[in-house]
Amino acid sequence: MTPRVVLVGPPGSGKTTVARELADLLGADVRDTDEDVERTHDSTIADLFVDHGEAHFRDAEAAAVSTALAEHAGILALGGGAVLHAGTRAALDGHRVVFLDVGLSEAAKRVGLNTARPLLLGNVRSQLKTLMDERRPIYAEVAAHVVSTDALTPREVADDIVRWLETGGSTA
Repeated sequence: MTPRVVLVGPPGSGKTTVARELADLLGADVRDTDEDVERTHDSTIADLFVDHGEAHFRDAEAAAVSTALAEHAGILALGGGAVLHAGTRAALDGHRVVFLDVGLSEAAKRVGLNTARPLLLGNVRSQLKTLMDERRPIYAEVAAHVVSTDALTPREVADDIVRWLETGGSTA
């Protein structure tokens, strides 16, 4: 079993929202690894960061991604930092991975002052820029298809991904 599509991208790129739209179009189930981590650990991601640190969270996230890649046949949305784990990047090889890219201004508008995102505490725009600059090459590395979400609705992004799948949707 393998996901039909795996969505990656920074906070504010629309992974969870687009996953729902895409699932609706394809008649598939949605799974979000951030939700898996929270359910497994009976804790919010923010609390996991505070109580156990980022390294513990990243290990839990990598385990959630590995399990979801093996068990889920629908649309899979990964947490924004999941690709930081080398094991996750290796596990994504051979999957249909789509990088939902977003510009800094649009991401900042979408994320706002969301305190549930521990890596964006403080100056959200500055933190988001640093995070995006560091991660963008990694997202591009694991992806077989890239969609810039800035000027598109979630449905338009999902439509783009469906068109890509219809043309063969190569794997990463």
